[in-house]
Amino acid sequence: MAMAALRREGKRFAPLISPNPINALRSSVAPSEEPASLGVRYISTQIVRNRMKSVKNIQKITKAMKMVAASKLRAIQSRAENSRGLWQPFTALLGDTPGVGVKKNVVVTISSDKGLCGGINSTSVKISRALHKLNSGPDKESKFVILGEKAKAQLIRDSKKDIELSLTELQKNFLNYTQVSVLADEILKNVEYDALRIVFNKFQSVVSFLPTTATILSPEIVEREAEAGGRLGDLDSYEIEGGDTKSEVLQNLTEFQFSCVMFNAVLENACSEQGARMSAMDSSSRNAGEMLDRLTLTYNRTRQASITTELIEIISGASALEG
Repeated sequence: MAMAALRREGKRFAPLISPNPINALRSSVAPSEEPASLGVRYISTQIVRNRMKSVKNIQKITKAMKMVAASKLRAIQSRAENSRGLWQPFTALLGDTPGVGVKKNVVVTISSDKGLCGGINSTSVKISRALHKLNSGPDKESKFVILGEKAKAQLIRDSKKDIELSLTELQKNFLNYTQVSVLADEILKNVEYDALRIVFNKFQSVVSFLPTTATILSPEIVEREAEAGGRLGDLDSYEIEGGDTKSEVLQNLTEFQFSCVMFNAVLENACSEQGARMSAMDSSSRNAGEMLDRLTLTYNRTRQASITTELIEIISGASALEG
């Protein structure tokens, strides 16, 4: 009966029947307050709904990126593991002596061209800056050679004058040994060095990588260290066949060692990048799911409060008409 009366008298009492009776009574005193209260009530659920839609779309993107990274990781992991056999004989023969004091140091920083892969690029840049600072001084010179857009973007801020060479967009397609050897030859032609210090991330597992530094000495430094004794002193025990001199053999060995280490470093860093991106996208997907649960709860509570308020207002209006 009350509802029927409300429908009959709806037009006559329309200005008085507001979603909020208190605001309707206050309209004559403060008419500007009613639109604000109505806006807050009805727009809030729409805002939450739009936010939920955005989070769902982000979750779809992160899941797709995780699957793409997993596919790329499977394609490159075996190549990276096989490439370790290229540079290990050189380490056994020439050693890896990062503590050798030389005048001209070149830090070769390998990073990715894209982001969203955790902190692998920041770690490489941090180690490169430490090596640059350690090998700089009045009688020492240290330069950067950068492979990858992300390391370039960070190092160019404070070390622009020390960047000797920068190469980017190398990882659109996986590089083979021939392509990496061309890059290594380009670096050797444009850079004067006594020691090349290659900074990269060695792949261990999908969730783990190890920042690594490999040191390549110039033929002159290798010969000097061999004459001084120590680990490199064993080089004199090898017999050289053919007409090449010892200096020529060391020159060829050094160039080949650099190309092999570079090839392994590029593949190891690419594996670490894809593994880190998988972990980052998995965490992002989980965070998006948790955020979606919280937004769903907020939306349901807001909608329920709105429905309850409207029911109370309808009953209050009907009671006022009966009275």
